[in-house]
Amino acid sequence: MLTFGKIEQALALEPLGERSDFDLVPEARLAALNGRAPRPAAVLCGLVERPAGIHVLLTKRASHLKQHAGQISFPGGKVDHGDGTAERTALREAEEEVGLRMPDVRLIGTLDDYLTSTAFRVKPFVGIVDPGWLPVPDRNEVAEVFEAPLDFLMDPVNRVRHHYDSPTGRRHYYAMPWGDYYIWGATAGMLKGLSDRLALLR
Repeated sequence: MLTFGKIEQALALEPLGERSDFDLVPEARLAALNGRAPRPAAVLCGLVERPAGIHVLLTKRASHLKQHAGQISFPGGKVDHGDGTAERTALREAEEEVGLRMPDVRLIGTLDDYLTSTAFRVKPFVGIVDPGWLPVPDRNEVAEVFEAPLDFLMDPVNRVRHHYDSPTGRRHYYAMPWGDYYIWGATAGMLKGLSDRLALLR
């Protein structure tokens, strides 16, 4: 069973390099970005200790959203001018989307930056969340807040490769199906980044 100490050790390792939606299809990168400069964004990978082990805080996006409706994601969003730092963005978005107040989370490190096919360069922050925290989702953005077991998500056995066909060709991506939840794309890719770091400690 993973511990916070082990996770902090992994986060202290040297970065492994930028991850992206194109890790499995590098040739699709130029066509997808189409000359766009990536915009900065940040997310919070919140970890909560439960009797059964550490769990990851995740959201299911509202079904009426124009982009990524119904998908599983970390709380987060684009860096606003007034934020000042990506860290501030991750904490602000977590409070706005799920009601996680800043005093209820302690940041312990970051994962490698992640480039999305929608031209965002995401900085994923990892934080320990007070287990007594109660979610208050913003229904304009979030349909559901849930927690998934970290040990399950970190086990490569539970990671699969799927694909879909886009106008620019076939896209392959990672997915981690858990119960009724289909965790895939950038969220799965960032979780894989944490799994890869933890594997270096074994």
